[in-house]
Amino acid sequence: METPSSAPPSSAVGSRMVSEALGASLRQLDRLHTANSPEDVLSQLVYMAARHLDHLHEQFIDAAQYAASTLTRVATGKTSINSLGVLQNNATQIDILAARRADAVEHLKAVIHAYRQVATADHTAPHPAHRPAFAPIRPEAAGTTPVRATRSR
Repeated sequence: METPSSAPPSSAVGSRMVSEALGASLRQLDRLHTANSPEDVLSQLVYMAARHLDHLHEQFIDAAQYAASTLTRVATGKTSINSLGVLQNNATQIDILAARRADAVEHLKAVIHAYRQVATADHTAPHPAHRPAFAPIRPEAAGTTPVRATRSR
């Protein structure tokens, strides 16, 4: 039986961040707002950013555990040391994943902040919506072209 201290670290960092910041799970967040409303669009962006972070964190954990296993085998003399280096490309991969993970954390924080701004701007309670799975976000009028805002300089 596995003890809590030997359990692998959670790979749901993004999901946990959303739950702590918004008080709702990703699954709950996905059902809170009227389909295609600004709140709904931002909640979908929060969902995607959290899942992306979860995936990157899982890759980071896997790479770090593999490197730790390699180092343990070398340190205990159970494998020979490669003349090209003990970790070879693993260290670079871990560094890249750590940087991507840090970027994903900052992106998720920004999207959560934007969601909070929009979701609390109208001071209304969220509305449950029935939305088919993986429904694309479409403009209200299919024949219209998007309006671009121009900034004066």
